[in-house]
Amino acid sequence: MKTKKSISIFIAVVMVALLFLSACSSNTNKSNEKLQIVTTIFPAYDWVKEVLGDNANYAELTMLLDNGVDLHSYQPTADDLIKISTCDMFVYVGGESDGWVEDALKNATNKDMVVINLMESLGDSVKEEEMVEGMQETEHEHEHEHEHEDEHEHEHDESFTKEDIKDRTLSEFKGEWKSLYPMLLNGDLDEYCEHKAEEDEDNTTTKETYIEKYKESWATDIDHIAIDNNTITYTDANGNIRSAEYTYAGYSVKESDDGSLSVRYQFESKSNEAPKYVQFNDHGFKPGKVEHFHIYFGDESFEALMNSKINPYFVPSAFGTEEVLDSLMEHSHSHSHEAHSDEHVWLSLKNAKVLYQVIADKIAEVDPDNKNVYSKNAETYIAKLSELDTKYKAVVNSATKKTVLFGDRFPFRYLVDDYNLDYYAAFSGCSAETEASFETIIFLSNKVDDLGLNTVLTIDGTQHKIAETIVSNTKSKNQQVLTMDSMQSTTSDDVKNGTTYLYVMEQNLEVLKEALK
Repeated sequence: MKTKKSISIFIAVVMVALLFLSACSSNTNKSNEKLQIVTTIFPAYDWVKEVLGDNANYAELTMLLDNGVDLHSYQPTADDLIKISTCDMFVYVGGESDGWVEDALKNATNKDMVVINLMESLGDSVKEEEMVEGMQETEHEHEHEHEHEDEHEHEHDESFTKEDIKDRTLSEFKGEWKSLYPMLLNGDLDEYCEHKAEEDEDNTTTKETYIEKYKESWATDIDHIAIDNNTITYTDANGNIRSAEYTYAGYSVKESDDGSLSVRYQFESKSNEAPKYVQFNDHGFKPGKVEHFHIYFGDESFEALMNSKINPYFVPSAFGTEEVLDSLMEHSHSHSHEAHSDEHVWLSLKNAKVLYQVIADKIAEVDPDNKNVYSKNAETYIAKLSELDTKYKAVVNSATKKTVLFGDRFPFRYLVDDYNLDYYAAFSGCSAETEASFETIIFLSNKVDDLGLNTVLTIDGTQHKIAETIVSNTKSKNQQVLTMDSMQSTTSDDVKNGTTYLYVMEQNLEVLKEALK
């Protein structure tokens, strides 16, 4: 998996090359009078074509996601970045999957470029991705929370890069500290573990799940630590005391899959009376107040500590149980999972009307001589969208069923919300999962039976194995498997063959009509 940092480096290298090339060819580029418009996704590409109408021949229109790679997997090529950098208009979705766009625009050579962020254009109409009953949590979310939670869950609200990290001294950690491990073992933290289970979107986790997790993660034989100037004193569970002086040895940085950083400050001792290598992580990256910390220590090396699977957790010794619980709860609330916006905004006809008008207005700004043409084209197309919206309402209002079930990812939240439909699905819309758990399959199969559904739906560009497995576990085993097209796999060949946004949404209506019988 590419990290955000590696993508940024790639973009920077490409842009340096682009600046050199543009300097050499600026006169040539001036002679190209065609309006250059770049879009990431097919719906935006098709909307631009519809706005341009007969003027499309006077524009050079590029769809970046033109080979079936969906929005969540796409990374720009050098050629893509060059097209963006020099275009007159750039249209993109604006969600988490477009994290690379910021660097691309920052280094663009055309400073007069008109940029349209679709999600930003919708404002408060953008919805957060949600987890519904029975939906399987993604492996990445689960691993990030349950394997790396201690090191990353309380990270500073302030984002930072490696260049922002500053050296720190051992005296910043001065004081008397106690381990949470004994409190966990004697039940003092059961309330916190129960809270974590309730907060968790994974409905299979319980209080006991978190107790066992923290027993493994916070395990240590050191009950108390005292730090004074350059000296660390360790007291173990049997009352044995060890002490040594330490010198600062710099810091090590860990980078998670999503690109976020955590810093471990390192101290080394020449004494044989205590651990030789010690690292502290208090979720800070520069000098500041220490409220708690994770500590890692041993005699092998700092590198070995970086690979440790445990994260012993220490708080001020003066804290009683209530203060510890308050501190843990505060961090839990402040740094719980960040809600991700649902990027599939184009799958709502209501959104489409808004976004199409925004695109039409912006094209008119770039090409004011044809403003009236674009305005008339917009009026005609939006009327078609409204007509199709009315058809959707009629189908739903007359339908026997009011629930759809997807044996797949679910990018259609905007659509079902528009028409007050309920839904169940194997995964959320942005999930990268391809294998459903036994529990997910059985839950969805039972829902098909309970609701009397005749159809299990899938989306474009995927195998239908999960949907077919759901059907095979129902009582009648005779439900049909149908596909709704999310337009995430539309290719340039599809466009050449006449595929349009309206055509796809009309076909989706026919599938929906069948699924709601």
